[in-house]
Amino acid sequence: MTVTIKFFASLRERFNQEEVQLAQTPATVADAWQAVASSPRPANILAAVNHEYVGFDHPLQPGDEVAFFPPVTGG
Repeated sequence: MTVTIKFFASLRERFNQEEVQLAQTPATVADAWQAVASSPRPANILAAVNHEYVGFDHPLQPGDEVAFFPPVTGG
């Protein structure tokens, strides 16, 4: 079973893709970032697992959907 990684907003542009499938389940959200990024994670990136905000130490299970996105601002 795979883990789906989704990128939103400027991260979609940075990675030049919307979604990545990982065949092996990373242990945590931080490990998922490292599996798909060749650079350190910016401090302001947010993460969600299965549509719920989580910390980067959140454990992952096969079949999870992980989303990374920059903070949302508005006015």
